[in-house]
Amino acid sequence: MQNLESLVHDEEARRAAFPVCRNHIFLAHAGVTVLPQCAADAVIEYTRRSCENHQEFGDVLRDVNETRRICAEFIGARAEEIALLGPTSLGLSLFANGLPWRAGDEILCYANDYPANVYPWMDLARVGVVIRYLEPERPGEITPELVANAITPRTRMAALASCNFLTGYRIDVDAIGKLLHERGVLFSLDAIQTLGASLLSVEHVDFLSADAHKWMLGPLAIGIVFVKRDHFELLRPTLLGAWNVRSPNFITQSEIAFPATAQRYEPGVLNVAGIYGMRASLQMLMNVGLNNVHTRILEIKAQLVAELQALDFEIIAPTSGPNASGITTFRHPRADMAALFRAFEENKIVGSLRFDRAGNQYIRLSPHFYNTRDEIAQVVDTLRRAL
Repeated sequence: MQNLESLVHDEEARRAAFPVCRNHIFLAHAGVTVLPQCAADAVIEYTRRSCENHQEFGDVLRDVNETRRICAEFIGARAEEIALLGPTSLGLSLFANGLPWRAGDEILCYANDYPANVYPWMDLARVGVVIRYLEPERPGEITPELVANAITPRTRMAALASCNFLTGYRIDVDAIGKLLHERGVLFSLDAIQTLGASLLSVEHVDFLSADAHKWMLGPLAIGIVFVKRDHFELLRPTLLGAWNVRSPNFITQSEIAFPATAQRYEPGVLNVAGIYGMRASLQMLMNVGLNNVHTRILEIKAQLVAELQALDFEIIAPTSGPNASGITTFRHPRADMAALFRAFEENKIVGSLRFDRAGNQYIRLSPHFYNTRDEIAQVVDTLRRAL
């Protein structure tokens, strides 16, 4: 498997590993990623073998367990704390619906997070839970101080995103997690916008959900759901089936009993094709090294930011420092952003057109480690001509 240097500096190897590069400049990893060749090959091989044999042929359960181990290593957890489920909203909904809430319990959220990390918590108002929305000075800027000041004696949970999907502000997961635990507050993390783009530890996180289809470079509807082992009895599974309720010889028992691992949150057959694809992508990222991936993403971001600022684009959220992420969202005070986005489409540049609550239009670019300086130069040249 190639290392970072070969993928970045050998164009033939880069295009072989990421075939999208042959015809497009793909800068939308904060949306839905394209698959690297290794992930596509893994899905295809599983599918091929599944028409020659049954879909749960001999190696499948072994490979599923190996994927749990890889996912655990990826976030600093234990394999028994990993459920292989997607999308992200499924894990978040399991957390929201499985905890024993009391009327008057408070949850801290951010209303301008991606809706998948707001609606599951908002819905708990029907059982008397109070949703308290954080109000940062700048969009997405959820700081430890903001969280600490919002905690009350009734705060039971903080449900946050590791990075804001619009602004790209990356929170300090460890600092926030520490202060929450010092005050006896649970911490749920929607990690989809950072997992695969930077190192992330769950040492101070209670629950995590992240689908593979963004920075992890994996297929849709498969991901990592983490539940700290200490909370297995606290978080009751809300989806039940023959896979996560003990049913020896597939015989229904008189009592419901769950496995002693996070398999208790997987009710039925798994997305095995997706698991093979995700495993291949994670192995590639780990081979390149997540520190290398993160450093490379920020190098590309620095080039993009400098060239955008030279064209008078306004960039929201941090452009550097510990809260910067791979997301760069911008607008121009005198340009129609939708028209600029159409120029991207005409030139086979893939980004995202996004809106804030006030209806302002932005372009969001989210390059990964395999994108190049030449690609960024072409993007900026397209903007320059479109202006």
